[in-house]
Amino acid sequence: MTTRLGDTAPHLTAETMSDVSPRPLPADLAPRLVEASGDAIIVADPSGCIVIWNRGATTMFGYEASEAIGQSLDLIIPPRLRARHWDGYHRTMQTGTTAYADRLLAVPGQRRDGSRLSLEFRVTLLTDPAGRPEAIAAVLRDVTERWENDRQLRHQLAQLSAATGTQPTAGPPH
Repeated sequence: MTTRLGDTAPHLTAETMSDVSPRPLPADLAPRLVEASGDAIIVADPSGCIVIWNRGATTMFGYEASEAIGQSLDLIIPPRLRARHWDGYHRTMQTGTTAYADRLLAVPGQRRDGSRLSLEFRVTLLTDPAGRPEAIAAVLRDVTERWENDRQLRHQLAQLSAATGTQPTAGPPH
């Protein structure tokens, strides 16, 4: 690696590229990444029982890992959405496919204190070597503040439209 005058960051050059080789990573790197993530990372077995719950999940939902692991996902799913959730969950575990693997999902969740939060997340179906579902992992982000701000803006826009007798447009005129 070389550094150009005035730069503090090293730069790769043709002569130093051959000197770059990957160094072995610690075997516990993946579990440390999961635990350190600010996003909630939750893994559930085929029955919907939580088997992994990271620090981000504790911060987001209010349950310690020792309280959440072994519990049903109902712990964080609002009661009115549970039937729909379980229909899709069991179908995914039976078929080994999910329609949501490549989609960002947005749903409400429930904290320990019963308060609601808005979540965005992605799921990954984890399978055994034969392709049978072993677990499903979700990486979740709390977007409650953004959702509330968007709702407030939509309300203000509706009020402005009503006051001026105009209809809101989808974007700036072309």
